[in-house]
Amino acid sequence: MTDKNKTSGSGNASSAPASPKGTGTSSSAKDTPPSGTDNKASKTPNKPDAPAPKEPVKANDTTPPASPPPAPAAKEKKGGNGLSVVAIVLVIALAGGLYYHGHQQTQNLNASISALTGDIDTLKSALSQSEAQSKAAVENAVRDTQVLIDQQDKTIKSLQSALADIKGRRPNDWLLAEADYLVKQAGRQLWLEHDALTATTLMETADQRIAELNDPSLTPIRQAMAKDIQELKAIKRIDTDGIVLRLTSLQQEVDKLPLANAIMPEAEQTETHPVSANVDDWQQNLKASFEDFVGQFITYRKREGNVVPLLSPAQTFYLQENLKAKLDQAITAVYRENGRLYAESLKTAKDWTERFYNQDAEITKSFEATLTHLSQQTIDVSYPEALKSQALISDMLDERLRRDLAPLPSEENSQ
Repeated sequence: MTDKNKTSGSGNASSAPASPKGTGTSSSAKDTPPSGTDNKASKTPNKPDAPAPKEPVKANDTTPPASPPPAPAAKEKKGGNGLSVVAIVLVIALAGGLYYHGHQQTQNLNASISALTGDIDTLKSALSQSEAQSKAAVENAVRDTQVLIDQQDKTIKSLQSALADIKGRRPNDWLLAEADYLVKQAGRQLWLEHDALTATTLMETADQRIAELNDPSLTPIRQAMAKDIQELKAIKRIDTDGIVLRLTSLQQEVDKLPLANAIMPEAEQTETHPVSANVDDWQQNLKASFEDFVGQFITYRKREGNVVPLLSPAQTFYLQENLKAKLDQAITAVYRENGRLYAESLKTAKDWTERFYNQDAEITKSFEATLTHLSQQTIDVSYPEALKSQALISDMLDERLRRDLAPLPSEENSQ
């Protein structure tokens, strides 16, 4: 009996904590996925404890109630430990499966990332190559386009010039251009050749061309041309060709001029004593008769002054050439309209003629008379500094030509 009580007491003691273990096992089983298996295991050892209170207890029985046999408690403890082990194994297996699955997913993800990185690098290199090719293609296209634009600009300019020429071939514009040409020619004749007569004729012709236009806007030009024509007509007319021809004829007559003889001063007048009839003057009469007889053989005259001797042939040649040179200098002065040089040249030629040539000869007299007449001619002429109508008509012509030219379209208008 004692052993049984001890055993039962130990069994009760051992069975008493069994329910907490079972409770702990069931609670841990609730946390893990295989909870159904743990619940079944925990329910199995509780079945022997249920019928224990149903056993009849006698009040007068002094013997302690018999304890349940220890075999079910040991089985219950053994079953709870097994379920715990199974739960732990399942948890470990589940954790290992989860770790393995996560590891596989990580490897697969890393592999995918590596593959995507390689694809990205490949795409980057391809993109950079494509960008470089596109940039080069764009630069080539821009260069070709610029060349085409330049060629088109040149073509447009040439077409505009041709169109302007076609538009400019109108009667009015041609008449205005002709008038401008005539005015410029008048200026050249006036300042280069000093031909005022031809310049006046050209200006009058230009005025007629502008009058044919019948354009009121050209009235200021015609007014300026009228003033220019009046100034040209007021210029003194010089017969340049006539003067030059007469000087040339004088040059040809220089070789025909007779030279003068030796030039000596006038001799002093001597008194002659006539023979008187008075016998007392026999000495004077003898002296007078002797002087008259000797004078028929020897003549003595007293002269005071400079004597110009005859010229040698070489001096005669130099005189003629110098005289021709002076006349040639006068011709040059006529063309240059240098009045001072012209007058000095003719004065020198006249002085040499009076000094070295025979003044009694008719050709010498005619030569000197011509020199005197030519020296009285005035060759100094003042010309206007500019033609007022020339600038006006040139500006008008330029304005009309620029108006006929079509301007190039700007970039803003083209867009």
